[in-house]
Amino acid sequence: MKTVDLKKELAGNSYPGRGIVLGRSADGKYAVTAYFIMGRSVNSRNRIFVEDGEGIRTQAFDPSKMKDPSLIIYAPVRVLGNKTIVTNGDQTDTIYEGMDRQQTFESSLRCREFEPDAPNYTPRISGIMHVFDGKYNYALSILKSADGDPASCRRFTFSYENPKAGEGHFIHTYMSDGNPLPSFEGEPERVDISGDIDTFTDLLWENLNAENKVSLFVRFIDLESGTFEEKIINKNV
Repeated sequence: MKTVDLKKELAGNSYPGRGIVLGRSADGKYAVTAYFIMGRSVNSRNRIFVEDGEGIRTQAFDPSKMKDPSLIIYAPVRVLGNKTIVTNGDQTDTIYEGMDRQQTFESSLRCREFEPDAPNYTPRISGIMHVFDGKYNYALSILKSADGDPASCRRFTFSYENPKAGEGHFIHTYMSDGNPLPSFEGEPERVDISGDIDTFTDLLWENLNAENKVSLFVRFIDLESGTFEEKIINKNV
C-alpha cells in the first residue's frame, strides 16, 4: 500500500469529519494515537475535549447553545487495563464493556451499526491499542451503510501486529465535504508518524481545516512502562 502524506491529506480535505490515527513513533519507543473532531453546524462546533480519568470526553463549550447531545457528547477515549480504546461515538462504552466481559474488539461491535443521522449515516470508526511487555498491536474498525442504504451495514476490521516504527494508519468518517457526506472508502490509509508528540500534534492541528476543526487529542504511550503523555487542543478556549 502506498504511504499517504498525512500533512497533504489533511490540508487537501476540508471535511474528513472525525478521524483516528494509530501507529508507532519514529524512534519505536511509543504507541501513538490521535483523534480529532470537526463540525459544520453550531451544535457540532460547540464542543471541547476534557480529561476524564485515563481517557477523555466531549463537553459543550457553551451549554446554553447545546441543542441535541445525542451523537455529540460521548467518551472518545477509555482505558481498560493495557488496552486503549479510541472511537468517534458512544461505542467506546460498548467496546469497553464487551472486552471487560472477555469479548473481542470485533465481536463487541456486533450490536452496533453506523449512526442514525440520515441522510449521512455517519460511519462508526473505532480503534483499539494493546500495549503489553514492550509489545504493541492495534486494530481499526469501521461500520458503514451500504452506499447510503440504511437497510445494510458493512463491517470491516483491520489488524496490525508489531507495527513498524514511524508508521501508522489513518481512518476518518468522510471522504470529503458534501450533501450527503460521502462515507470513508477502502482500507485505513498508511501514513508516516514523525517527530515527538509536540511535532506530531502541531502537524495535525495546523493542517486541519481552520473553519471546521473543533478539537484534537494526541497520546504517546511508552511501550516499556505503559505511562503516557498527551496533548489536547480545543478551538474553543
